[in-house]
Amino acid sequence: MTSRYFKSTLICIAVLGALSVAPVMAQTATPPDTPASTNNESTRLSTEFADFAGSDTNAQALVSGLRDGTAITLDDVVENADGTTTATTTTFQPATGKMGYGNVKIALSLAEASLAKDGISDPTAAELEAALNGGTLVLADGTSIDLNGVLARRAAGEGWGQIAKTDGFKLGDVMRSPKAVGSAAANGNTHAHVEKVELAKVHGVDRPGKPEHVAKVDRPERPSRPERPERPERPDRPDHAGRPGG
Repeated sequence: MTSRYFKSTLICIAVLGALSVAPVMAQTATPPDTPASTNNESTRLSTEFADFAGSDTNAQALVSGLRDGTAITLDDVVENADGTTTATTTTFQPATGKMGYGNVKIALSLAEASLAKDGISDPTAAELEAALNGGTLVLADGTSIDLNGVLARRAAGEGWGQIAKTDGFKLGDVMRSPKAVGSAAANGNTHAHVEKVELAKVHGVDRPGKPEHVAKVDRPERPSRPERPERPERPDRPDHAGRPGG
């Protein structure tokens, strides 16, 4: 009896101890979707595309803007023909709405590959915007390169695989090394310096104005009917003459 009682007591103590530890473990465990995990994913993508964006700050702006569907502001230092530099700021609204981090990575990878295909490995902020939202790169020799825009095509309903195929890529290859895939498609050709970038208009497309309201034409008044002439009065009948001899 004493041995059995002692064993039962030990089992109860062990069970109670396990139950008391479980809530603590549940509180210390980190759920999969926490601000910490989100920040880690954002930092990882920003680091991955820092060279493509030109700086860590620009990469963070691209990742957060695409993730939240908010305006993206990029800082850029442009070298002038006389050797001086000019600092510029470019702000644009992505053509798509909010995207998950997986889609953000795909969009930036396709944009990087498309620019590398056209011989642009160190894009300016305006060229980045054109690669994402669409635009035309005007070169120094007068020729131009039309970019349909990765985000613009995605917003139009195209899938990522379709976008990659249109540009002559395989999506899997782009995700592994976008710059290498784009450079291979360029066959070593490099373009002249881009003189200007003509950006596509994504939002606020002008709609034809409504035709001006035309006032109704007043109908002409109907002519009044002529008054009917009064009927002539009937002459009074003569009194009935009596019979002769009456």
